[in-house]
Amino acid sequence: MRASLRILFLVLLLGVTACGPRIETELWEEPFDVAGTWQLSSDAAAETRVEDGQLLVVIHEPGQVAWAVAGKRLSNLRLAVEATPVAGPVDNEYGILIRMDGDEHFYAFSISADGYARAARYADGQWTLLSADWFSHPAILQGMVTNRLELEAQGAQFKFWVNGELVVELSDAELAHGDVGLYAGAFNEGEVQLAFDNLRIEPLP
Repeated sequence: MRASLRILFLVLLLGVTACGPRIETELWEEPFDVAGTWQLSSDAAAETRVEDGQLLVVIHEPGQVAWAVAGKRLSNLRLAVEATPVAGPVDNEYGILIRMDGDEHFYAFSISADGYARAARYADGQWTLLSADWFSHPAILQGMVTNRLELEAQGAQFKFWVNGELVVELSDAELAHGDVGLYAGAFNEGEVQLAFDNLRIEPLP
């Protein structure tokens, strides 16, 4: 049974968010041919790397979460990315982090390879659910297959699609801007591996 606030506390920070004053305004398409501005790191618990045209997030140990940070500063945006679990248990989590301020504040839009979804905010040391807690949804393809994740953030309004189907729609005005991250996490078993590809970010006015 899935526990409340299933995303575990982010004990592993892989990268520091960009904190400059400039908000990105140009369309960005990322094929992951090179690391570019992505902030990547590795240790015994987890690693992130750009390899073979993909961004890989590998979680070696149970109970860990890791991400790669884009090095951008955005407020309103449309984002799309292909995410594929390639190893490990289907009882995992992966998705998109936006309006990040390091590991202090961010929104997390998440799915799992066994067909669940969730949206939450982390701020001031506290998790706040913005959707039902790990609810099942038929739009999520289960197993080691690709899911297309899409997100729109416009002011306090957020929409999250999986494979073209709206999964979460919510309103929350706590966080205004910040970096973008792609993440994966392991629960009771390690060796979770996620591959992200074909990222497209369109800043909105």
